[in-house]
Amino acid sequence: MPTASRAKHKFCRRIGQCIWGDPKCPSVKRPYASGPHGKGRRVKLSTYGELLLEKQKLRNHYAISEKQLRIAYAKAKAGEGQAHEKLFRSLEQRLDAAVFRTGFAPTIFAAKQYVNHGHILVDGKRVDRASYVLKEGQTISIDAEKSPAIAEAARKNNATVPGYYEVDLDNLKAVLVRAPQIDEIPVQAKIMSVIEYYAR
Repeated sequence: MPTASRAKHKFCRRIGQCIWGDPKCPSVKRPYASGPHGKGRRVKLSTYGELLLEKQKLRNHYAISEKQLRIAYAKAKAGEGQAHEKLFRSLEQRLDAAVFRTGFAPTIFAAKQYVNHGHILVDGKRVDRASYVLKEGQTISIDAEKSPAIAEAARKNNATVPGYYEVDLDNLKAVLVRAPQIDEIPVQAKIMSVIEYYAR
């Protein structure tokens, strides 16, 4: 999982595109792997390699560990319903993902920090677990009095918010109005390939 001590866009360089759609990502200007031979290197992946790459895209997009993704897959596989839909939604409805997706944080890493440091409220109560999964109808907000700098930055953010969230920037509140549809979740990873990777 990317950390503060590791280049966060290193994976983007390797695959030739930014997994978060950040126009400032180094992969925009240099869409090839780093190093002296990166530009001319083209590696044909095996079937396993392609599945692994999609799994890495998903894990890096949400900045979660392999263990966290395996646990999410195991939960999605259990019970009724399509595993790929349940997995995708459970990741997208994580609190850190919600803070990032609603534009309250500029990156998924900042969103994790905001949550872990207690700057985010869920239905008016402080929640400091990034893995907390939001339910439909729940509201997230920023405590502007205790976090004025974060509140000011959030109001200036002009991120494109998916249709399953309603955002009130003036009051720094956002509501998960409905569960996201698979095709509207802005993640550049093939979720079925991730399921195939773990099911093999």
